[in-house]
Amino acid sequence: MPRLLCRALLCGTLMHLCPLAIAMPPALVGEAGVGAYEAGRLDDAARLFEQAARAGNRLAQFNYAMMLLRGETTARDDHAAWRWLRRAAAAGLPQAQYELAVLYDHGDGVERSLPTAAEWYRRAAEQGHVDAQVSLAAMYFAGRGIPLDPAAAARWYHAAASAGHAGAQNALAGMYETGSGVEPDPDLAAHWYREAAKHGNAEARAKVEALGPEEGAAQ
Repeated sequence: MPRLLCRALLCGTLMHLCPLAIAMPPALVGEAGVGAYEAGRLDDAARLFEQAARAGNRLAQFNYAMMLLRGETTARDDHAAWRWLRRAAAAGLPQAQYELAVLYDHGDGVERSLPTAAEWYRRAAEQGHVDAQVSLAAMYFAGRGIPLDPAAAARWYHAAASAGHAGAQNALAGMYETGSGVEPDPDLAAHWYREAAKHGNAEARAKVEALGPEEGAAQ
């Protein structure tokens, strides 16, 4: 399912739809769209997002695509959601790249293509998108859509683990425990299991308990 609007990247003050919006810079029109959306005026929000999107604002392109994907507005073009999302992704917006990858990963509204999904996950991952890093790592680890590459999986899991992603921390710990893609290292395995447990990962918590206080506390 598509995610919420890109609120971490775009947060605007509440602005009401008015004729002056036509003369506003695209970024401000997009912010007005966020204000309309937050006020529950979805029709106004969709019009403002579409206006800013057509003017080339990538955040508005993403937000408009999300509204289309969630059925909060409609367009005459059945492929409008994909088209706007791809434009935002091609413009370099990491969240759009990730969401586009998810569509291709699951075949939601597009023909499923794991290699295409991997490419968009990679683009977002390279910009620090943590969920994309985890998804790309999982594809490398399983050889799903891209060649099997445990070392690449470990690198991307490490990037996400360093950002505090509990699932990535647990996966990386397991790789250090078994020596998959990395040199076996019990201390690093214990460290990442402990970090994952601190972030609420139940599997890692069980591992820490099994390791005992000495190994579980290893740095």
